[in-house]
Amino acid sequence: MANAEQQIGELARRFLPEIERCLREAVEAGGELAPMLRYHMGWETLEGTPTRGGGKALRPILCLAACEMSGGDWRDALPAASALELIHNFSLAHDDIQDGDETRRGTPTLWRIWGVPTALTAGNAMRVIADRTAGALTAQGATSDVARATVAELTRRYMEMIEGQYLDLSFETAEQVSVNDYLDMIGRKTGALLESAMHMGALVATGDHATAQGFGECGMRMGVAFQVRDDYLGVWGDPAFTGKPVGADIRRKKKSLPAVYLFESTPPEERSWLEETYRAEEIDGERLEGVMAMLERLGGDTYVQRIAEEQARLAVAAVEALAIPEESKRLLGSMAEFFVTRDM
Repeated sequence: MANAEQQIGELARRFLPEIERCLREAVEAGGELAPMLRYHMGWETLEGTPTRGGGKALRPILCLAACEMSGGDWRDALPAASALELIHNFSLAHDDIQDGDETRRGTPTLWRIWGVPTALTAGNAMRVIADRTAGALTAQGATSDVARATVAELTRRYMEMIEGQYLDLSFETAEQVSVNDYLDMIGRKTGALLESAMHMGALVATGDHATAQGFGECGMRMGVAFQVRDDYLGVWGDPAFTGKPVGADIRRKKKSLPAVYLFESTPPEERSWLEETYRAEEIDGERLEGVMAMLERLGGDTYVQRIAEEQARLAVAAVEALAIPEESKRLLGSMAEFFVTRDM
């Protein structure tokens, strides 16, 4: 795992300076909204003082890595990679409103400071800037056919992401959600942009749709694996790494995979107690201990981790038949392993 972390860290060191340069140029197109967008990106404080904040930029890193692993010059995919990060941040601005989250990266969210209408406007502006940024692929050297196909892929997948967010919101009031329903939802909400990232990177490099689809499938599976591991850490993660107590997502009644599996697998004689427990505003004390004990009896931790590992295996299998260097396949294997063994 340490080797996988080092490899991903090396990709970040090489790619991030150029990603951030492109993102900063793009955000300035926001005009009057630019200071707000810079704040949302984690680059500035409210007073405009530069910070060392910002997201992990996982999606653009994977886009550029896929381009390079397919034999292309990663710089050619910078418009696509930057557009992805802008779409991701557009979704975060709206998600914070829908979820009622008041902080992000330790600072107040856009809606908390400027109000919901203005935060919605800022998010919409970021989506338009993303579209404009992706449209610069031809200026970077892509043919018109490849540029059109790349932009179409981005649009298709961020529509899937929006569908996934809708499904996630609908699950909050649904009486029953199956494991298959949940995996479909995160395949859209989390997997779609990672699918787009690797698909676009490979398409820019090769112009070959079969290669791009293989990389895209790999990205989608890695996205699901990443989210399922997140779900595992939200219940059984070590507080020393996660900064949250064991059972944190159970306390919040979050409908992540452990809770979905629990409701699907609980015997009928325990069902009424479980439903009553989840009707409370928060689960704590003896109720929390009871839910954790039920998950232990049902092997919930083993089940959730097994789902993550299966998705990682499918991610690696998606590129196995592609005509790319063995070194690239090994790197993708290391990434997939890291996604399902990380502690935070």
